[in-house]
Amino acid sequence: MDRRTLLKAAAAGAGLSALPVRALFAQDTTALRVQLGWIANVEYGDHWIGLEDGIFADAGLDVTVTPGGPNAPDPLTLVAAGNTDIGYTSWLPFLDAIGLGNDYVMIAARMQSSPLGIISLAQKPILTPEDIIGSRILAQGPAEETAIQATLGLAGLPADDWTMVPAGFSPEPLVAGDGDGYTAFATNQTITLEQMGLVRDEDFFFKSFDELGFPSYAGIVFVDRAFLEANRPALVAYLRSLIKAWQVNEDDLTYAPRLAVEKYGADYGLDLDQQIRQNELQMPFWRPEGASDYKLLQIDPEKIGGPMYAAARATGRTELPEVDTIIDPSLVEEAWATL
Repeated sequence: MDRRTLLKAAAAGAGLSALPVRALFAQDTTALRVQLGWIANVEYGDHWIGLEDGIFADAGLDVTVTPGGPNAPDPLTLVAAGNTDIGYTSWLPFLDAIGLGNDYVMIAARMQSSPLGIISLAQKPILTPEDIIGSRILAQGPAEETAIQATLGLAGLPADDWTMVPAGFSPEPLVAGDGDGYTAFATNQTITLEQMGLVRDEDFFFKSFDELGFPSYAGIVFVDRAFLEANRPALVAYLRSLIKAWQVNEDDLTYAPRLAVEKYGADYGLDLDQQIRQNELQMPFWRPEGASDYKLLQIDPEKIGGPMYAAARATGRTELPEVDTIIDPSLVEEAWATL
């Protein structure tokens, strides 16, 4: 079965096929369908460890993971259609989906700040919102355009005083001089430039939108409210399993990359060195400033109702729901309390 469309949880018990094991323990397990926001790479290393090491299975879960990607259906749409149970998305699309009438609840956040930002070169560094003004920015689509507009609006600058140049997922056009900046991820395209021999903070610069004044979570975990009410214990077990799996990842930064390259993302032609470097770079986004006691996956109502809502208003989203109606931090709290 093509891993691009379906990845199944490994069966508990070596030497047994997945189907007989699921059939045998069906009465003791809860099936959860998970739709990722991107391809099956090391970004979702906790899922691959959870599957490979039987962490989900030990928690009584039969987890099906479906990768995303540029041509994959939107998790927000799939949850609305009932085609998946747990979805991953980003902040402003989550708000927009709720504005369209979806009864969604955010239950966790993978990255406590977003790795999305702007890469620029030494000849014209973009280090502040003011540096964006008058610049030509290579950007992939509406989400990146909105992030720039929000950043400028929050800084009290004209939101349209820059030029968007459509771009793909490679920073090569920036190096070729096709723009002054390039919207990118700290955990992805910066590695490409490193592999080209460029040195960060000398040959190129990266500033996340969070550093530029537009704060956000990344990898928002959401479900439909009705599903939450019917399956709360299973969702707590799922989050607890992710925490355990991520702790395994932190102990060996090469394990999840190998699982992604050799098994769960084998169809994507991933490079092991790149995946290991990506794993290294994503660590501070999970635990800010590398704080070992920071509780993974947590969501902060004050951050959402304060700077994140302010950012949403800066993009013209003024009809915002009460924060406590769209989030439930208690599931992560319970997951930590029961570790």
